Amino acid sequence: MMLTWPLALGTRHLYHVIVTAAHEHNVPGRTQDSCDDLPRLLEVARRLAATSNLNELLELILDQARLLLDAERASIFLYDPATRELFARLATGVESLRFSVDQGIAGAAARDRRIINVPDAYADPRFNREVDRKTGFTTRNILSLPLVDYQGDLVGVLQVLNKRTGQFSPYDQSLAEMLGAQAGVALQRATLLEQVIEKERLERELSIAREIQQALLPKSDPKIPGFELAGWNKSADQTGGDCYDFFALRDGSLAITVADATGHGIGPALVVAEARALFRAAAHCIICDIARLMDLVNGILSADLPDDRFVTAFFGILSPSDARIQWSSGGHGPMLLYRAKDDSIQSFNATAPPMGIAPELPMPAGATVELAPGDQFLVLTDGFFEFADSHGEQFGMDRVEQWLRASRSIPAHLAIQQLQEQVFAFAGSAPQKDDLTAVLIRRC
Repeated sequence: MMLTWPLALGTRHLYHVIVTAAHEHNVPGRTQDSCDDLPRLLEVARRLAATSNLNELLELILDQARLLLDAERASIFLYDPATRELFARLATGVESLRFSVDQGIAGAAARDRRIINVPDAYADPRFNREVDRKTGFTTRNILSLPLVDYQGDLVGVLQVLNKRTGQFSPYDQSLAEMLGAQAGVALQRATLLEQVIEKERLERELSIAREIQQALLPKSDPKIPGFELAGWNKSADQTGGDCYDFFALRDGSLAITVADATGHGIGPALVVAEARALFRAAAHCIICDIARLMDLVNGILSADLPDDRFVTAFFGILSPSDARIQWSSGGHGPMLLYRAKDDSIQSFNATAPPMGIAPELPMPAGATVELAPGDQFLVLTDGFFEFADSHGEQFGMDRVEQWLRASRSIPAHLAIQQLQEQVFAFAGSAPQKDDLTAVLIRRC
């Protein structure tokens, strides 16, 4: 039965255990040697307690296992509970491995939670000879023991190979158990600390990514005489796959972009940032020729994006002088046009396929709408329509149209604020699963 020890043992208690083990196992000459093992184990306990870096801790355990047990090599296989696999993060003389706990001598030690002493490795059918073949090392005997944490959960397996003076004795097993008990708790602490550090690092990087992405959004809504324009964005995660953009062109018109990359998070955030940059660059070079612009952007995105990524994008140019919006939509829609004259709403679907799928797909110019006083043109991402409550009911197009009619007399930026408030009130406790982006253009 494997002994379970706290990370630091009292000197007198530890001395008693070592000497008792030497006597119980009747190991010739080991009673005196056990006195030498006491300071070694105490020093190991001290260093294990003082080491928090996981790689350094693994190296320390491997070195001390070889020295304490007078062995040629040692390996530590950490346990992955998600896959029920053991994997070698560090080993002396053994290349990285990953295997099921249902395999091998190490797997047996992990499953049975007991030390396994194999005096002749090649006589044991569980031994994997392929490792020796690849490394050129000859394994004679193996001492394999499970490493458990303070709660008794499996952390990994320590394997010590080739006792220099013969075979591993019962006394060696006792020393290994005491070392393993301390090592298991130390590994648990170091692993948890590493996970915390990695989580904090990712959170810092996500925070920076979010700051950069937010900086790409317009700082303020554009001011154009005779028009009201407003944009709004809220990501489902720290970073999102939606964006909107306003930028003035040389002829006095205003370019408008709304883009939605598949998914949400850092990957789509990078994709949509590229799409935004491409639209800006192309629009400054190709004014008014929207079909050519869409073809150019689609070609570059198709070359850059993997097969499972694409972007739906609306691109339009508002000409204040004649109150017209010329636009094209690559897979993005519907767009809504509210006519104040008869309180009607017209819906427009995408005029082209999603962007980034294939460079040869046609990207036509789309359509042109003329805004009369009081008219509104709305571009939303599908996060609004598909926002569902806890019962799975979606907010839907009808509620968006009701809001569009009801909000025609309030400022555009307050109207969008009212829409997002209605969406979240409808959803209740249901989480936001997709990014939300809205652009509203209204002629005064």
